[in-house]
Amino acid sequence: MTDITPARRRLIKALWAGSIIAAILVAALVMPGTGADHGHRVSYTGEADIRSEFRLVDHHGKTVTQGDFAGRWQLVFFGFTQCPDICPTTLAYMGGVLDLLGAEAGRVAPLFVTVDPEHDTPEVLAEYVTAFHPRLLGLTGSEAQIADAAEAFKVYHERLENADAPHGYMMAHAGHIYLMRPDGAFEAVFIEGDQPPEALAEEISMRIAKEASKG
Repeated sequence: MTDITPARRRLIKALWAGSIIAAILVAALVMPGTGADHGHRVSYTGEADIRSEFRLVDHHGKTVTQGDFAGRWQLVFFGFTQCPDICPTTLAYMGGVLDLLGAEAGRVAPLFVTVDPEHDTPEVLAEYVTAFHPRLLGLTGSEAQIADAAEAFKVYHERLENADAPHGYMMAHAGHIYLMRPDGAFEAVFIEGDQPPEALAEEISMRIAKEASKG
């Protein structure tokens, strides 16, 4: 059996703690939706205090806010480029969902917000996100800007010093994917392992169609 270093053990505990905290928060804020009819789990409501609110820099070097994505659904994930497992898996999953959406993908803004702005510059993000899908947009900013964005989305993240890590630290963070409505309000939260990409693409298509019918 492979030995787990004390630093790695602290990271694992923090990740579990963050996931538990986030799960409790989401459970308190959202209600079960009709997604259960499709054989997978989804929670959503318009009443949760989760909102798309940020001022960041995209991987092209342009300052953007939630207003730049008004009228489009947002698929938002927080992570960092040095993440060994959750982030690449989730971003590949999001890329698969976008492919499955086909023409409807143009109505969705897929956003990857780094929780490690010290390392994840626009240049680093540009190389990273485009490896998963050409539509993915990486967002970074100052530590204060990232903290504000994480607070708006109620995302747990924490820097953990780790001498064995490439840059001397790791970032523990929750692994939720947020679906935000065209007006920036909260619609749903997902976790990559809870449903196949086909199911999430179906969920998003259903919501796009429902929103379009209102117009």
